[in-house]
Amino acid sequence: MFNPFSIARRLRRLGLIGIGQRNADYVLMYNPRRFYPRVDDKLLTKKLAIKAGLPVPDLYAVVREEHEIHDLHATLAAREQFVVKPAHGSGGDGILVVTGRRGDKYRRSNGHLMPRDEFEHHLSNGLAGLFSLGGQPDHLLVEYCVQFDPVFEQVSFKGVPDIRIIVFLGYPVMAMLRLPTRLSDGKANLHQGAIGVGIDIPSGTTKRGVWGSEVVREHPDTEQSIVGLAIPRWAELLSMAARCYELSGLGYVGVDFVLDRDRGPMILELNARPGLSIQIANGNGLHHRLRRVEALERAGTLSADPDERVAFAREHFPTLG
Repeated sequence: MFNPFSIARRLRRLGLIGIGQRNADYVLMYNPRRFYPRVDDKLLTKKLAIKAGLPVPDLYAVVREEHEIHDLHATLAAREQFVVKPAHGSGGDGILVVTGRRGDKYRRSNGHLMPRDEFEHHLSNGLAGLFSLGGQPDHLLVEYCVQFDPVFEQVSFKGVPDIRIIVFLGYPVMAMLRLPTRLSDGKANLHQGAIGVGIDIPSGTTKRGVWGSEVVREHPDTEQSIVGLAIPRWAELLSMAARCYELSGLGYVGVDFVLDRDRGPMILELNARPGLSIQIANGNGLHHRLRRVEALERAGTLSADPDERVAFAREHFPTLG
């Protein structure tokens, strides 16, 4: 028999938090509004990361005006691969991944060929703010196209997987791997059909996956196991995530990474309002972990050393089950 009180008690035991609690207790409490541009503008994020000595994909061009779109063809003439993204984009909207050329057409990551006029129309829409937060006019970044690490070759469909780590007061508290699928059209976006795979903080090993509302252990397109993958350079990823606390000035922030086969970990973007599906992917709630860090804050024992914060997280935040 359906018992809402029993379900509520179980959710509390798991420590799941909802959007209301996330916004009231963490986003509003720990994220000063004046620092939002540091994460909402991908160009500013990139500049801050470079200044902090953190790796990011190379920037090839910035398009700010309509007339610059036509000139971009010549700028990119020697590049077979690149990515175009709106500086204020959200949820992966408007990101265009070009993986090759055929004549004067651009080959997208899904294999489709895009004529020059369609390419220009897409960028024009981006400048107009079609893909951006609030629909405001935007500028576009053209940057290096990541070549994902071979460890993901059998568990990704025509796209680049990414890794999200949620950081609270400088402590990495939860992580997941996002794997593109046929349904997501090669994008690592859970709302568009990608798979979220929980990562154990201490070991950097994947534990379980969620695809929509379904718990999965295999990739639906490749039929390869997504459980037990050891994320390369995990300690380095955690350290970089922890340092994004000082970089962003935000107490509660999501840090998105890609793992390039040649260049290693790179910061893709930061998010002041990271989604909560990471809890479902891990089969664990955030609340207990966040309260553990808040206890350090109350005791005045928060560490200013990113490596100490990572060590604490690896000791106290294993993924159960």
